[in-house]
Amino acid sequence: MAQLLPSLRRELDIMPSPVPDRPGVLIRDPFHYSDAIVIIPPLLAQALTLFDGEHTELDLRALLTRLTGALETSEIVRNLIQALDQNGFLESERFFEMRDRKQRAFAEAESRLPAHAESGYPAEAEALRIKLKEYGADPEAGGTDSLAALAAPHVSPEGGFRSYAAAYRRLNPSYADHTFVILGTSHYGQPEKFGLTRKPYVTPFGALQTDRSLVDRLAAAAPDAVVMEDYCHATEHSIEFQCIFLQYALGTPDVKAVPILCGPLVESLLTGKTPECNENVRRFFEALGEMASQLGDKLVWVLGVDMAHIGRRYGDRYAATAEQGPLAEVRARDEQRLARMCQGDAEGFFGLVHPNHDDLRWCGYSPIYTFLRAAENVQGEVLRYEQWNIDQQSVVSFAGVEFRRTG
Repeated sequence: MAQLLPSLRRELDIMPSPVPDRPGVLIRDPFHYSDAIVIIPPLLAQALTLFDGEHTELDLRALLTRLTGALETSEIVRNLIQALDQNGFLESERFFEMRDRKQRAFAEAESRLPAHAESGYPAEAEALRIKLKEYGADPEAGGTDSLAALAAPHVSPEGGFRSYAAAYRRLNPSYADHTFVILGTSHYGQPEKFGLTRKPYVTPFGALQTDRSLVDRLAAAAPDAVVMEDYCHATEHSIEFQCIFLQYALGTPDVKAVPILCGPLVESLLTGKTPECNENVRRFFEALGEMASQLGDKLVWVLGVDMAHIGRRYGDRYAATAEQGPLAEVRARDEQRLARMCQGDAEGFFGLVHPNHDDLRWCGYSPIYTFLRAAENVQGEVLRYEQWNIDQQSVVSFAGVEFRRTG
């Protein structure tokens, strides 16, 4: 009997190759179980669909024979399987060993170390300080009274620095004694789950101190909604980027934080029912709201959120250009959602998101909705809205937003 091909891992990033002289598809592991980045040539890329756990090596050889016209494809098949397997891209014993080793190492680590220093921002403190000053992130004169929350992008700071700066300029060192609840998008987290960690977040500036007592309180109140020491914290950028801007704005690395990765609220998009119809999610919202009430004006929310994702990278059949063509309609729809968000209107916001299973692909939906359900008496203002071509054919939108207390 012909041997079944193992399945290609579903959570891999697979996108058109960005290298002009190397066409095909680029594959990388967002969890960094493997650090390899592989470009599969166009011909072989057509064969990736056979790695589904149902097709066999004979099926793969037959396809390659049709595509290449060559009768003998055994070596091509062997090299392709080996390349995918050695780099941890297949659901094989080799991958499971890699995954278990990385997850165990994170669970045992004392701190959450930087995952995106050098690739996303300078890895040295002084160079990072200079860069953030160039971005215009210095606090505004006079500061902001009654600040309740801010929302900033989580896209690369190089692309979103104007919106990052618009938001973080509203902070100043007078907030250094506050607790910052950081709600970040968990791009690969478990649906209807919230990833927590007790580990301090380390950056080139130093370590933000995670308030373990508050983390434990949330975990105890809604245990079935929580993934404790969620491995997604090890690689996710949506919180890490907020940490460097927070430390810079407050003028100290010693920030008290509660980092929460919000997994996708898939059930709500499929059913059209609000997320809190899930009992576990409802309990987490309530626990978060109770914690916020107890901390009062000593709590500041930070949302690390991007909004629409449009273009070929995200499955659309057309190339997208910021602010042009259909992106004008995207802006109008983004602004409608932002208006509901700024009004603190969770139900109105959800009413704009769930139709068509969120065809704008707001990856910030989960942390935004979580904030709207847990925070009370807040009023927001959009400080800056942007669309950015993350590549030549794809656009991400984001904004800098501040919220003030109204009661």
